[in-house]
Amino acid sequence: MGKITVETCEIEGLKVITPQVFGDERGYFFEVYNYNDYKAAGIDQVFVQDNQSASKKGVLRGLHFQINYPQDKLVRVASGEVFDVAVDLREGSKTFGKWFGVVLSAENKKQFFIPKGFAHGFVVLSDYAEFAYKCTDFYHPNDEGGLLWCDPEIGIEWPIPKDMELTLSEKDKNWEGIAEYCAKRGLK
Repeated sequence: MGKITVETCEIEGLKVITPQVFGDERGYFFEVYNYNDYKAAGIDQVFVQDNQSASKKGVLRGLHFQINYPQDKLVRVASGEVFDVAVDLREGSKTFGKWFGVVLSAENKKQFFIPKGFAHGFVVLSDYAEFAYKCTDFYHPNDEGGLLWCDPEIGIEWPIPKDMELTLSEKDKNWEGIAEYCAKRGLK
């Protein structure tokens, strides 16, 4: 059975997972996912869909969430490097509106567990990155929600070099800020 190290984050529910890597002159091996290890670490989810995307340097995706069909996500980078972010949108949470970010890369092999109730996004820091993630519910295209990636009220400190040109989808450029999100839902 493989082994993992799990770091809890300052926002309850978020976890950074580092697998044990076995390497020698031939290369390396590690278990990307082992249900028993994750269950022992308190991540007892049934994942029903795996996704993978490829993006070039400066692509920023997010901040996304599903409205009526929320998903737990286990994310990792298979190639390259990204800065990955989760924003707490759980009603009544003491960290509502707070964010946490972590560098995920093919080199560090870290994974990031993001439970339901969080908005999620990432920016590609390397020339190219392949991003893979497991979800506990299926994607519903008419159920998308999002927050503006650069909302000053959330205040995400994206590690974007001054010379990096960002590439965003039209919808990611136009999501609302957290104040508008809260006003529409009657939250404070």
